[in-house]
Amino acid sequence: MRSLLRTLDRATLRDIALVCVADALVGASFGAISVSGGLPLWLPIAMSVFVFAGGAQFAAVGVVLSGGGALAAVATGLVLNARLLPFGFTVSDVLDGPWWRRLLGAQLLTDESAAFALLQSDRRRRRAAFWVCGVALFVVWNASVVVGALAGGLIGDTGALGLDAAFPAVLLALVLPSLTDRRTRAAALAGAVVAVAATPYLPAGLPVLLALLGLLFAGPGAGRPNAPEPAAPSTAARGPAAPRPAPAAEGVH
Repeated sequence: MRSLLRTLDRATLRDIALVCVADALVGASFGAISVSGGLPLWLPIAMSVFVFAGGAQFAAVGVVLSGGGALAAVATGLVLNARLLPFGFTVSDVLDGPWWRRLLGAQLLTDESAAFALLQSDRRRRRAAFWVCGVALFVVWNASVVVGALAGGLIGDTGALGLDAAFPAVLLALVLPSLTDRRTRAAALAGAVVAVAATPYLPAGLPVLLALLGLLFAGPGAGRPNAPEPAAPSTAARGPAAPRPAPAAEGVH
C-alpha cells in the first residue's frame, strides 16, 4: 500500500481523502437510519462488509423499513448495483493477478474508485488510484456505519441534518471534470433528463440504468482515445519549429 501511495500525487490523495470524509457522513447516516428505524444493530454492519454499496444499501433498507420483504429488498439492491457492470469493464486493466486479488478488487469497485482510476493518465497510476481509493473507502465506510448504528437513537432525523445530500454531492464533484467535452455534456444531460422523468414511475435503481440511454446522444466515436499525432518532420529540414499551443484539457469518458 505504501508503494501505491507514493505513485499518486498529493492532489489525488487529497481528493480521495475528501471523498472519504463525505462518505463517512453518509455511512454514519446509513447506520443511524437503519437502527433508528427498528433494524437490529448487526444488519447495517453486515451489509456494509459484504455488500459495500451505499446506494444499494440505502435502497434495500428503505424497502424493508417501508414494509417490503427481504426478496424485494435484495432485488432492489441488485438492480441498483447493475450500473457497476460497465464500470468493471472500464477498469478491468487494473484488476490483474490471481483470482483472489480480482475478487477483492470486484468487492472494492465503487463509483468513486472507478472515477479516480479513470482520471489517471497511465495504467500504473490507474491501478494505484483504484486500490488506494477502494481500500480507504472500505475502511472509512464500515467504521462510520458502526459509529452511526451505535448512535442511531441519538441522531434522530438524519435528513434534517442534510447528510443524505453528501453522497450525491460527492458524485457530482467527480463527474464535473468530465463535462469539458460537448458530446459528453450532451450525453450527461440526456441521461439526467431520462432518469428524472422516470423516477416517479419506476422502482429505485431502474431510472439510473435508463440514464445510459444518454449515450445515444454522445455521437459516434465518443469515449475513444484520440488518434496519435503524426511525427513532426526534422527541424533541420524545415527550420525552427513554431511554438505549439497547449493541449486542451480532456475529461473522463
